[in-house]
Amino acid sequence: QVQLVESGGGLVQAGGSLRLSCAARGRTFSTYAMGWFRQGLGKEREFVAAISASGGLILYTDSVKGRFTISRDAGKNTVYLQMNSLKHEDTAVYYCAAKVSALTYSSRRPGAYDYWGQGTQVTVSS
Repeated sequence: QVQLVESGGGLVQAGGSLRLSCAARGRTFSTYAMGWFRQGLGKEREFVAAISASGGLILYTDSVKGRFTISRDAGKNTVYLQMNSLKHEDTAVYYCAAKVSALTYSSRRPGAYDYWGQGTQVTVSS
């Protein structure tokens, strides 16, 4: 069992940056793959980025490649999403998720993840 708490969301102008954090409570955080998803108003939840337990495999959705960076700090039980060059279309609630089984290239579906945070709102003004 792991509890996830996101923070770092807010209002930012287009072109600006934000860093989201996801603090995990649970002894087995270091064994979980971690992901970030987002859900815009009236839209389905979509994959943003994921990182394997070791950090050796990192995945991004095409629309954020080169702008967003996912990372994890095992010592702090925290995963981060650094978001640069933000666009209006990045506006959404961002969710952190943990995956018990190993991360693969197909681990982009919400159903592949076992634990979820409550979400943090990111609003990018144009």
